[in-house]
Amino acid sequence: MDDMLVTRYGHAALLVESGATRILIDPGTFSRDAVFDLTGLDAIVVTHQHPDHVDPDRIGDLLEANPGATLLADPETAARLGSPWRAHRDGELTLVGDLELTGVGEWHAVIAEPLPRVANVGVLVTASGEPTLFHPGDSYAVAPPEVDVLAVPLSAPWTKVAETIEFVGRVGPKVMFPIHDCTVSEAGHGVYWQHVSRFGGVPDARDLPQDGTLDM
Repeated sequence: MDDMLVTRYGHAALLVESGATRILIDPGTFSRDAVFDLTGLDAIVVTHQHPDHVDPDRIGDLLEANPGATLLADPETAARLGSPWRAHRDGELTLVGDLELTGVGEWHAVIAEPLPRVANVGVLVTASGEPTLFHPGDSYAVAPPEVDVLAVPLSAPWTKVAETIEFVGRVGPKVMFPIHDCTVSEAGHGVYWQHVSRFGGVPDARDLPQDGTLDM
């Protein structure tokens, strides 16, 4: 089987390719514009309803350009977006081409006590003979076993560096790279990443840029 290729499209948006299978995760308002021009997608996965993970104004055009794509989202977002979106739940496995997509978790991290929590279902991406990738969405609650590559949310209103480091340690990946990092300046990004990469205990910590590519 061909290698798994991961391409960032800004903030939390990832394109994962294995063989002929192409999966897009979390195309939101902070994503690169080019993500909404992608075609040939086999699945689109949304971890939760916040606009930096699903752009409500542009997601329709992306669906029109990819009419055959499987559409998976947490139950609340699937209900909001309507058919043909399907609810993706914790522990639920969906086979898409060469890839297995497994839902992880149920709830978004707490931002502030007065704010109601929304659903959040991360995704494990697995292919036979290839590394397992974990995109947690906006939550550090669940650390699934046997994760090889972690897309780690680096900065958010719901977390701090010590919590990020603790989460990375619980997951224990071989490789990690940052996502969810358009919430800080370029200078601030360097400070956050320095701490997480230094103390996270990950052998291969790659400061993948907003449009960077990882070949695994």
